[in-house]
Amino acid sequence: MREFSRTDRVGEQLAHELAQLIQREVKDPRLGMVTVTSADVSRDLGYADVHVTLMGENDPERIRENLAVLKRASGFLRSRVARTMKLRHVPELRFHFDESVSRGHALSSLIERAVQSDRDRAPEEDDEDSERRD
Repeated sequence: MREFSRTDRVGEQLAHELAQLIQREVKDPRLGMVTVTSADVSRDLGYADVHVTLMGENDPERIRENLAVLKRASGFLRSRVARTMKLRHVPELRFHFDESVSRGHALSSLIERAVQSDRDRAPEEDDEDSERRD
């Protein structure tokens, strides 16, 4: 079994700390319901790509606005993280919108529609098969 690397551990802890800090400490009214999905830390701990989702937001303009708010708050968040995490150097925070959740919902709905379409078609095919046998 593979051991977690240091960057993996730092990224996991960083994502956890940022999720709490964004929810409790960032007071900007433009910021929606932000969820931190992951944080990928570079090998030299120079920067961290923080992936976030916005609950109920799919509008590109709102996504850009929320990312801008997080970018402006990154210095504040970085200083708060420095207080809680025991690191010599806290990575620079770069926020990105995580589209995997919305893609997952879209794929799930496509699959559900395909299954429903098959179910709707199945009784018709059963009727045709029984007519052929008669």
